[in-house]
Amino acid sequence: MNDALNIKGLTVKIGASAILTDVSFSLRPGEVTGLIGRSGSGKSMTALAIMGLTPSVAQVSGNVLIDGQDMLSAGEKTRCDMRGRKVAMIFQEPMTALNPLQSIGDQVAEVFLSHQKMSREDARNKAELALARAGLPSEQVSPSRLPHELSGGQRQRVVIAIAIALKPRLLIADEPTTALDVTTQAEILDLLKSLAVQDNCALLLITHDLAVVSRLADNIVVMDSGAVVENSSAQAFYSLAPGSRATSFLPAAFARKSSPTSAAETLLETQGLSCDYAVRQSSIFHEEQTFRAVDKFDLKIGKGENVGLVGESGCGKSTLAKALLGLHPVAEGSVSISGERFPTQDRSAMKRMRRRMQIVFQDPYSSFNPRHRIVDIVTEPLHLLDEALPSSQKRDRAAELLESVGLDIHALDKYPHAFSGGQRQRIAIARALATDPDLIVLDEATSALDIASRNRVLELLQSLSERRPISLLFITHDLSVVRDVTDRIMVMRSGKLVESGPTKQIFESPKEAYTKRLIDAAPVIRWRHMESEDA
Repeated sequence: MNDALNIKGLTVKIGASAILTDVSFSLRPGEVTGLIGRSGSGKSMTALAIMGLTPSVAQVSGNVLIDGQDMLSAGEKTRCDMRGRKVAMIFQEPMTALNPLQSIGDQVAEVFLSHQKMSREDARNKAELALARAGLPSEQVSPSRLPHELSGGQRQRVVIAIAIALKPRLLIADEPTTALDVTTQAEILDLLKSLAVQDNCALLLITHDLAVVSRLADNIVVMDSGAVVENSSAQAFYSLAPGSRATSFLPAAFARKSSPTSAAETLLETQGLSCDYAVRQSSIFHEEQTFRAVDKFDLKIGKGENVGLVGESGCGKSTLAKALLGLHPVAEGSVSISGERFPTQDRSAMKRMRRRMQIVFQDPYSSFNPRHRIVDIVTEPLHLLDEALPSSQKRDRAAELLESVGLDIHALDKYPHAFSGGQRQRIAIARALATDPDLIVLDEATSALDIASRNRVLELLQSLSERRPISLLFITHDLSVVRDVTDRIMVMRSGKLVESGPTKQIFESPKEAYTKRLIDAAPVIRWRHMESEDA
């Protein structure tokens, strides 16, 4: 049987810089290969080369044989024919890969219309079948729906449906589960594995998280600095000794230095907090129907306490965060800071209370103005101060904040695009610290980072909480984050609080079946030498 993919001596240079150096590995049909490595190791450039999508300025040499046909030496017309038919790619962020103005059914049908001669009606029927194979049957999710009407997991399934439409020989999944909660992530991984087996196609799963591939990969390829440093079966890889070059990209697990905080004084408290969304308005009776996103949620965060809020996508976590910050109306109940109710009609009081709470978003790049320099981005919250600061003092304050998060003053006059994901997240934290807040809400602040960058951000937050009396609310689907850094965990489901307790207790003896399901669904790395030690 021919290899579905055979890469021989792939080298990519841009100017004098070597991005990939002599990359060689192969994939067999029906098998799953994990392509892993830290950010910047060359994983995504390898995927682009396989697809024939390297930058026009790049100098590419070697061979990329897909089902025996060389993608690199083929003309553009042949490459376009191969994409979708012989090789397809699932991208990390489905919302940017999908057309927001086109129904999901039409977007899948476009694949058939581009590669096969058929009527639009036949293409739509085939698209419906492809969506059903990806877990979106028409009786549950109409093909006429638009991408923004779907959840993150459903959008990822649409992208998968597009990729598998023509049953290609090779399927590339580039970080397909980064922004998904643990249960949805497990469902997507199982779906990809089953599709690879059903269609007898090779699946190349690209990720920085080895735990993601540990449950389904047959082979492991490790990249570092643009080169392959390990290419072996999964069984052989998990038998490697720690500290070998193949595992050197895996940093040590984040270890919390201080003991859990016992907070005597309450900083933030909610009582029976409820939030609604308008879902439809009748044109005849003008009656508004609402969806309750947060339902009678009671929350307490003490001064200096680190609290984790976990739950599946769509459970209401982000809506709760917006309500705490006064960015979403409260339908029922109350939010108070140090006993003072928030939000309030008193504008000066509102300004003062907003100064006490800041937020760090999941994707800092989308929360930054790309045309603003870092000095302007970091000092943006200073408008909440009672007195405006002159430009020179603002610059000094920005330099001080950047220094506190491990960046130097040379970053002040640069723009967001000049920084890596981990550096941008540090800048976002610096901005959140600008007003010396009492509480920082971190909404999936580390989900898109590789393990090393994630650990650096967690270590930064740890050191900041030791130096300043800051309370941190971690909103995340990544249970490894809350396990490492929080004193207490709250579990949310369908807008309600289902379980709360000390972090150790929640992980070791959860009371609710839903909590146990979240913990069990979280991927873990199972090294054979660790299993033998446990035995």
